[in-house]
Amino acid sequence: MTQVTALAGGTRCLRSVLGRFATGVIAVAAQDPVTGRRSGLAANSFSSVSLDPPLVSFCVAHTSTSWPALRSAGLLGISILRADQREAAARLAQRGGDKFRDLSWEGSPGGAPVLDGALAWLECAIEAEHPAGDHVIVVCRVLRLDASGEGEPLLFFRGAFGGFSH
Repeated sequence: MTQVTALAGGTRCLRSVLGRFATGVIAVAAQDPVTGRRSGLAANSFSSVSLDPPLVSFCVAHTSTSWPALRSAGLLGISILRADQREAAARLAQRGGDKFRDLSWEGSPGGAPVLDGALAWLECAIEAEHPAGDHVIVVCRVLRLDASGEGEPLLFFRGAFGGFSH
């Protein structure tokens, strides 16, 4: 077995190795309380942090143009995406434009946008941000949640969205 250190192989090598770990995909969305404008992003670094208090986390690149608007809205809607929501994930992952055009969504009880048809959703408030390399780790307190959706999860594997086969 040939071993290469992350530093010797560069970021491309590290990305190739870490890309072999399949993850779920979430949509993080918010609505500006003053203008009503929605903002969002897709993330695959979602994790449960604590059950008591209920905390989750996700990571955002420092270069994200969506994160400042999401942060300032305060209340976030996190949708756990289904395999057939690949197009929504791709749209939320791109830079600029109206990411919510033609996306079906509704407001959580507190008003945060959540995507229709998602496997589950969480309404969250930002608890903390921790700088970590070229990303920030965002920790959120879960205020409300529901898991009424059915289906297979959307996955991210080797740099592409895909499904899950049994």
